[in-house]
Amino acid sequence: MGYPKLKEIRQTILEMVHRANVSHVGSAFSVVDILYTLYFKVASISPSNIFDPSRDIIILSKGHSSAALYSVLYHRGYLSQEAVDNYSLDNGSLPCHIDKDKSPFFEASTGSLGHGLSIGVGRALAKKMDTRSGTVYVICGDGEINEGSVWEAIMFAATYKLDNLTLIVDYNKLQAFGKTNEVISQTNLEERFKVFGWDSCSVDGHNLQVLEQVLRPDCKLKTKDKPFVIIANTIKGKGVSFMENKLEWHYKSPNDEQLKLALQEIEDKY
Repeated sequence: MGYPKLKEIRQTILEMVHRANVSHVGSAFSVVDILYTLYFKVASISPSNIFDPSRDIIILSKGHSSAALYSVLYHRGYLSQEAVDNYSLDNGSLPCHIDKDKSPFFEASTGSLGHGLSIGVGRALAKKMDTRSGTVYVICGDGEINEGSVWEAIMFAATYKLDNLTLIVDYNKLQAFGKTNEVISQTNLEERFKVFGWDSCSVDGHNLQVLEQVLRPDCKLKTKDKPFVIIANTIKGKGVSFMENKLEWHYKSPNDEQLKLALQEIEDKY
């Protein structure tokens, strides 16, 4: 179907969090299709250009969903099996929250929310000042958009006309303390970004064909001199029926029986 390894990526995420007995599998499943599309279909990032300042840049600001990034990079051939097998274990190299010193493919240390977009804005501005090519992609969670530092970065990006910056909001509508729109209403995010001077669109965050179209630098929804935001409507726990839209999977790790059921469900679906 043109999307190899999607099943294996999801299964690897499950095995990683189960082995380490850590949380955030729901968040990883909501963002994994976005990461897959970037690394497998769109972004110019590879071992051959990872130190080239004109390459594309991807910052996963919602660093608690790191298992999705690690699994995607592993199946892309950019991380070792040993690293993935020791995810979040003593003496392992891949912590739950992303540490940029562990791999050149980690552009920023993230997980403390509200910082990734500011870092991305700085990288995009630096590209402009140095007349470098490449797009800076930043992925934030919808709960993370509550942070005031995010909106400062949003205003800055519009002021400096950073049209080499694309923000993707993983809009799964659940955050640590409940439903996102009950904590702080975000029902009109697309319109808010337009008011702040951005081009914006809303898409199905699990439709890989649509994601590929809107993430490409030549997307027709983008205009010159404006940063671009994609509101990706996603489902927390996507792909495993008993995890989907369940806040508890922000925190839980699957037990042995749940792992078996989830692996089989993904095997059948993908």
